[in-house]
Amino acid sequence: MGVMHKNRVAWDSARVFVAAASADTYWWLSEAVGQQLGARYQTNLAETRRRLQTEDAVSIEAGAWRARLFDLLDGRPDLAPHVVRLTEEAARRMAS
Repeated sequence: MGVMHKNRVAWDSARVFVAAASADTYWWLSEAVGQQLGARYQTNLAETRRRLQTEDAVSIEAGAWRARLFDLLDGRPDLAPHVVRLTEEAARRMAS
């Protein structure tokens, strides 16, 4: 895999994660995020899902996930391929 720009990975992933949080793909993504990124991020995704069910917060949640994922990749750049794979698979699942 080539060089990954963490800002781009964080933003693209944030948009897909937020979209998946209110779709059937949420259940797959939640488990995958917990396994690959950790329980903290799985809890964050559950909180995003809850907020999206009770308020119109898509932009706010996308911004929060962008920041969250940027911080994750800043401290753990080795996780970038995992985040990219999660994003690609979640997007594929939502498209089908």
